[in-house]
Amino acid sequence: MDIFAFPPLAALLDAAYGALTGLSDLLTPLAGASAAALAVALVTLLVRALLIPVGISQAKAEQTRARLAPKLRELQRRHKKNPERLQKETMALYRAENTSPFAGMLPVLAQAPVVGILYTLFLRPEIAGHANELLAHDLFGAPLGTSLIAALFGGTATAATFLVFGVLLAVMIAVAEVTRRVFRPTPVDAGDSPLNSPTMLRVVSAMHYVTAIFAVFVPLAAALYLTVTVVWTLVQRIILRRRFPLPAPVVSRAAVSAR
Repeated sequence: MDIFAFPPLAALLDAAYGALTGLSDLLTPLAGASAAALAVALVTLLVRALLIPVGISQAKAEQTRARLAPKLRELQRRHKKNPERLQKETMALYRAENTSPFAGMLPVLAQAPVVGILYTLFLRPEIAGHANELLAHDLFGAPLGTSLIAALFGGTATAATFLVFGVLLAVMIAVAEVTRRVFRPTPVDAGDSPLNSPTMLRVVSAMHYVTAIFAVFVPLAAALYLTVTVVWTLVQRIILRRRFPLPAPVVSRAAVSAR
């Protein structure tokens, strides 16, 4: 089933196509064949700029969750044998603090439609019944509509494909490593907590690299969007962490020895 055959979604996709091709045409004198790639990068920056207030809200929510962590652990200790009471008390605590356990998730949810539209724009040979001219564009010789996996298994991979994807993946992996080191989770004040286990800490660290893995399977245009996004996100998180610092955690000796 093609969801973009649904008239409202088809109109949305066609409008996005018109806007991106129009911007690409404006940038052609500056960027040549890579104009569409530059347009994708500029759209990414615009989306991230519009989401700055949401990012601030996310930083505040992270600060609030860190402040509430000791109270939540106390509730878990007190009501660990009564899940219903624990859930009730936990939600009451969030209400009293005028927040929720899902606060700060909006940036990820808000970007999902943008990534989905970009993915579709550089995947379909036709948009609203006309040829998709975006597929003729490339970034330094690498087609914007081809994923690294598709190029490898389809036998169409070129040196330009490997070079461009290699640079983007290297940037994403470098950002993931910096993020992992700078925003390393602190062991909780409970030596026997599963969150202190080496396995859980490795899983949390590995999550930083999911974007780079995902970028291998999407068209180059979407991978470019993801690259610009992760760089912006890292810089924004560093700035906002200074503006909204987390409270100093209370770490038990057992938790320290488990590190």
